[in-house]
Amino acid sequence: MSTPNRVYIARLAGVAVFDPNGDQVGRVRDAVARIRPAQRPPEVVGLVAEMPMRRRIFLSINRITSIDADAVVLGTGTLNLRRFEKRPNEVLVLQELLDRRVQVEPDGWPGMVVDVAMERSRSGEWSLTRVAVREQTGRLTRRGHLQQVEWDRVRGLSGISDKRGTANLLAVLEEMRPADLANALQDLPDARRNEVAAALDDERLADVLSELPEHDQVEILAALDRERAADVLEEMDPDDAADLLNELPPPEQDVLLDLMEPDEANPVRQLLRYASGTAGSVMTSEPVILPPDATVAEALARIREPQLSPAVAAQVFVTRAPMTTPTGRYLGMVHFQRLLREPPADLLGGVVVNDIDPLRPTTPLPEITRRMATYDLVAMPVVDRTNRLVGAVTVDDVLDHSLPRDWRERDAVPSPGPADEAVGGADG
Repeated sequence: MSTPNRVYIARLAGVAVFDPNGDQVGRVRDAVARIRPAQRPPEVVGLVAEMPMRRRIFLSINRITSIDADAVVLGTGTLNLRRFEKRPNEVLVLQELLDRRVQVEPDGWPGMVVDVAMERSRSGEWSLTRVAVREQTGRLTRRGHLQQVEWDRVRGLSGISDKRGTANLLAVLEEMRPADLANALQDLPDARRNEVAAALDDERLADVLSELPEHDQVEILAALDRERAADVLEEMDPDDAADLLNELPPPEQDVLLDLMEPDEANPVRQLLRYASGTAGSVMTSEPVILPPDATVAEALARIREPQLSPAVAAQVFVTRAPMTTPTGRYLGMVHFQRLLREPPADLLGGVVVNDIDPLRPTTPLPEITRRMATYDLVAMPVVDRTNRLVGAVTVDDVLDHSLPRDWRERDAVPSPGPADEAVGGADG
């Protein structure tokens, strides 16, 4: 596998990183360049890769044997698993340069940075040599025209600039899973993070907020106007929205709930009434619910809906009407594996299982964990005193509330031990 002499860095975002044995060790998230004096282009010293558990590490450019649009391959050596920390004379190319407003000499026309190329010299040194700039002028014949220009012709690349948009950074981030995008946002300065978050559409931002630590959720929500904040809360699962609102003062909770559509706000209000650490406080109020006269085929169609999480789609809860929580009398549940074994025309009432006692809203989290582990369940029903289904606790709900509150924090990942340092790959 050969490496081209010129590589545009935005195209590397998300590319898999492999060790010499062909095992994937992470994905590229950025490139690190060192600022040099006398107008010399910055030297690219390495890449930032994201490992499992959201750890970002530094990969020295000297340890990389090949780079292309499909893979980055490391040479032999020791992989340094220390968390990456940028030094004062370094720049993160994608995070800090994309969307920057610049001027291109000699004419001084304004533009916005879309991508930056690094190029390898005969001596093997990589430098930032060319910049892809989209013109930002009022002349119709040139508006939006993309040009590739030499690094030294571009003014405004050094120093801190507040004149940046979000379009090109969002283009780099758009293919990331919500959890990975949330992780990337944590690397940005607060103002930049809030700017990028605000540029996401409501549904995407709702998914990302659910993956962020509580204090980041609150700060991003506070940076939005209240109407937009209410719209985003409506897109969140009710249990996630309730968790976020629980971090706000009660008067602010009331304002946002009043701005939400009643049908979206009511389940959240109900969840906010339950005591912390109970089934009621961690459950989802929107599991898959069907009547006993629904067919197996109808149930399979419901759990195939793409917006359902794997834990929610793993089973169907069977109740009497109404089919929204709180439902009519709870009858039992059917796991998706059972649905796959039954004839499609059979009725759910004939295959329902009800030999496990449901949870109550007041059931404490340790008891929920014990019972789910005992019966190897990924979800359990929650019923009220009159045996109406009010929600379901899923395994991801239990994990979220059993782990330490700071588990989503980047710095909460334990430092590597000596055994971790001996992994084959590249060092920083």
